[in-house]
Amino acid sequence: MYEGDVLAGNWRRPGKGKIPEVPAERDLVVEDADSGFCGAVVACDKEAVTLEDRFGNRRLFPLAPAAFLLEGKPVTLIRPAAPAPAGPRRSASGSIAVEGLRARVARQSRIYVEGVHDAALVEKIWGHDLRVEGVVVEYLEGIDHLPAIVEEFRPGPGRRLGVLVDHLVPGSKESRIAAEITSPDVLVVGHPFVDIWQAVKPSVLRIPAWPEVPRGVPWKEGVIAALGWRMEPAEAWRRILGAVKTYTDLEPALLGRVEELIDFVTEAP
Repeated sequence: MYEGDVLAGNWRRPGKGKIPEVPAERDLVVEDADSGFCGAVVACDKEAVTLEDRFGNRRLFPLAPAAFLLEGKPVTLIRPAAPAPAGPRRSASGSIAVEGLRARVARQSRIYVEGVHDAALVEKIWGHDLRVEGVVVEYLEGIDHLPAIVEEFRPGPGRRLGVLVDHLVPGSKESRIAAEITSPDVLVVGHPFVDIWQAVKPSVLRIPAWPEVPRGVPWKEGVIAALGWRMEPAEAWRRILGAVKTYTDLEPALLGRVEELIDFVTEAP
């Protein structure tokens, strides 16, 4: 029970020092004073906190002064201090970072991805791992000519090729082309997304879901229009890539496939 009317008086503009600042630690239960939404903290950044109620509903609230109630009393939530690192430092992919890394001489084996956006995302999350292993990532600019590209690469023991394909689902054009590759030194894997953009979790961009784009509409342009972003695809991609920090920001359907390719091309012949 609250003591009296917690909203009485000019509580939004209290005297200096009267409203305590409380770090928005995970699982802290607070109430948004304006809406009455009550939930536990599940995420917090420098501008907003995400609360989850007992039914699993989540809402995002700005970190405004005196905007929340803790045990019935107004508080100002602040971003928690970053914890001191415990144990080995981790790379963006979650692997143990190699301190003072000098990139290994590149292997003959390679990983190919479909486009420059795919390559940029793989580099951002797995770049450290790839330099440790000496693996170079190149992009295909589409999969249509994959059989010819594989033939030109001349795969063999110690010269393996891993290929990451967008929208590799049964019955797709991509699956038919991938089926033409039979070399034991080539591994073609894929994710189910129409475009690598969809491999980024919507929550990272603070959107409920990736929009459905009607057939006949260019996918990237359709997504931008549906989200109300006033920008070109290149600018939109910079926004998306900039929001990605670690492997936890990506969908498991992509994570597993990239790890599989790295293991394949670094396996001893």
